[in-house]
Amino acid sequence: MSDHYSTASNRSEIVFAYDAVDANPNGNPLSGANRPRIDPQTDQAIVTDVRLKRYLRDQLEDDGHGVYIRNVKEDDGDQATREDLLEDRLKDVELDDVDEDEIEAAVFQQFLENSADVRYFGATMSVDMDEERYGEIAEALPDHFTGPVQFSPGKSLHPVMENEEYDSLTSVIATGDGKEQGGFDLDDHRIQYAFIGFHGLVDEHGAEDTLLTDRDVRRLDTLCWRALKNQTISRSKVGQEPRLYLRIEYDGESYHLGGLDQDIELDEDRSKQTEKLRNVRDVCIDVTRVVDRLAGAADRIDTVHVVASDVLEVSVDDETGDEELFYDALEDAVGADSVRRIDVYEDADETAPEE
Repeated sequence: MSDHYSTASNRSEIVFAYDAVDANPNGNPLSGANRPRIDPQTDQAIVTDVRLKRYLRDQLEDDGHGVYIRNVKEDDGDQATREDLLEDRLKDVELDDVDEDEIEAAVFQQFLENSADVRYFGATMSVDMDEERYGEIAEALPDHFTGPVQFSPGKSLHPVMENEEYDSLTSVIATGDGKEQGGFDLDDHRIQYAFIGFHGLVDEHGAEDTLLTDRDVRRLDTLCWRALKNQTISRSKVGQEPRLYLRIEYDGESYHLGGLDQDIELDEDRSKQTEKLRNVRDVCIDVTRVVDRLAGAADRIDTVHVVASDVLEVSVDDETGDEELFYDALEDAVGADSVRRIDVYEDADETAPEE
């Protein structure tokens, strides 16, 4: 079993929010200029789940975990193919002392133990292997793994304004009317400010299919936060910071509230106007509905795992404060014993790869 722990037995629901200052959170290469993705109807910034998972995979690799889908170059400078990546993972499969009738199970388990990203997000495995030995081993794997951890595309809680050309900070607001854009049509398009929320789910039944463990799930509590800290260092991505992470671990099978990301919203009375938003100190996030929904389901909740930025202002039932107000409100809603305040870096050490 991966990490020598049992597979995850409880369903979890995740709310993860981060903000972006003068950044391009997720460019659209089909736009011709890699412009930020913006919903044409609501003018909200969009970040795909693929973009978020890339950050998480890169952080897993930096932490020393085996990763199947990697951004790697071959010696000739070409991007590694899926065949190359699979062969790299299969090199770690050791079958010398495995009985012939147990080879398939051994390949299955060792591949997943060596491929943390597949345990989380799944992968397509139907690739042709040129090398005879690894081709035979690869046949022991299914055509695909369905990942038990999935995220919906993220959206900003508000309409965004785009800096058409970053160097001069020429700006236009994305509105529903008149989509003509200003600026000098240079290929450096960034959003002035966006507070972006994601919804995630950990399916306890799918965990059995990829050997996702409780330890793996616990790792998510620091992985999301650190990935945004460490993997957003390119020119267009710098300026993004994690602000809020909630993982609701439910008690019992096949139940979750659903849509908790839609229950965090911009407190418009305590935030600046949309066109004036420039950083986290310009916003206040209303978490009242999240707290109320969790209170209503308290008897179905095992643990609320939570961390919030120390500079994030929140409001609960018209009271405003820092992260401590949010933590206290959660404890009132589900009970103090059911709230775990995440220490990002201490917890990261506890779920680091075992020697």
